[in-house]
Amino acid sequence: MRRYLRALTLCAVFAVFSGLYVYNKLFDSDMSVGRNGARRIFIPPRVSGARRGAADKTGPQSPLWYNRYIMRQRGQLEAGAGSIQSRPEPLMHLAVVACGERLQETLTMIKSAVLLSIKRLCLHIFAEDQLHASFMEALESWPAFVRSRFSYTVYAISFPSENAAEWKKLFKPCASQRLFLPLILKHVDSIVYVDSDILFLQPVDRLWAFLSQFNSSQLAAMAPEHEEPRIAWYNRFARHPFYGRTGVNSGVMLMNMTRMRSMFFKNDMTSVGLRWEELLMPLLQKYKLNITWGDQDLLNIIFHHNPESLLEFPCQWNYRPDHCIYGSNCASAEEDGIYILHGNRGVYHDHKQPAFRAVYEAIRKHSFGADPLTSLLTPLEEELLKTTHTYCGKSHALFTRRLALSLANINRKAPPGR
Repeated sequence: MRRYLRALTLCAVFAVFSGLYVYNKLFDSDMSVGRNGARRIFIPPRVSGARRGAADKTGPQSPLWYNRYIMRQRGQLEAGAGSIQSRPEPLMHLAVVACGERLQETLTMIKSAVLLSIKRLCLHIFAEDQLHASFMEALESWPAFVRSRFSYTVYAISFPSENAAEWKKLFKPCASQRLFLPLILKHVDSIVYVDSDILFLQPVDRLWAFLSQFNSSQLAAMAPEHEEPRIAWYNRFARHPFYGRTGVNSGVMLMNMTRMRSMFFKNDMTSVGLRWEELLMPLLQKYKLNITWGDQDLLNIIFHHNPESLLEFPCQWNYRPDHCIYGSNCASAEEDGIYILHGNRGVYHDHKQPAFRAVYEAIRKHSFGADPLTSLLTPLEEELLKTTHTYCGKSHALFTRRLALSLANINRKAPPGR
């Protein structure tokens, strides 16, 4: 009997200590969450709220090439654990490709987008490896109230491995990367792609709103290459099919990538439709000796055969020197002003089109937090008055009409005391 009592006592003592151990672990776990507010975790790219970008250097040989990147969880979790969170507002996705000496130009484009946009932006920056650190350093140096308006990810330039060299040298270095966005960003439904030499003079939100105007067959939107056929390039010189009367310019391109991934595109190579990933390389092989503007020409060929899939937006959404160099020929800009400025042919960096350069320099030099009307708009208007000896300068009012309204809206919404 004494042996049984000893055994029973030992079991009771063991049970008590086991219970204390479990309780202690649970208590420590709760305290650790309470001290930190929320544990730092990594989240997949579908989750919004990240602020700090991460360089994605996954190469095309990796099976995760198309959908791998990491973003840090920030934002709502910082409010504290256990609080009830509202559903985050959907992000607007904006993509750009930067190679060579395009770092500052791309940062100025991003600056214009972030400065004017209303809803939060998710940036997808495709850049050569040597530019990654510079992009992240620059974006992280922006004030906290600005960084809260966007998240970003920096990606390596990647093409299908079997034809990478041919794609990379097409037209300009890395320019054809945009053709592969639907295959790389598989988690993204829709996106705005812009060239690095774009400047937003109107919130990105207004361009994003065209998505709601797509009918059931449309999956992309671009502006015409020209409005005046007598000076247009495609209808006079192109040696390949092109869209519409004068072709389209791909410097600003709105894409419903979910539709692009699922559609079978009509073409002049087979009697059956081809998916996007099946179409690109055969198209290049057939027309590579006949195209001048690289990936833009390929897009013109695709939408020549599938015109019902493209929404054409007005030239004020992609205003280039061609619209004023021979006299004003963009009716929508003359009516409402320029919404998006496209400084192609390097006009931001030379003195051939000083009106374009003046807008670029004004946005580049603007300091976040300063009054945009006095530190950006007023100096810009003064500089534009010096450009009236050029055809584009004679239309200087078009360059600031929409920008002035956009900046006035910023001032009305700015929190006091910032």
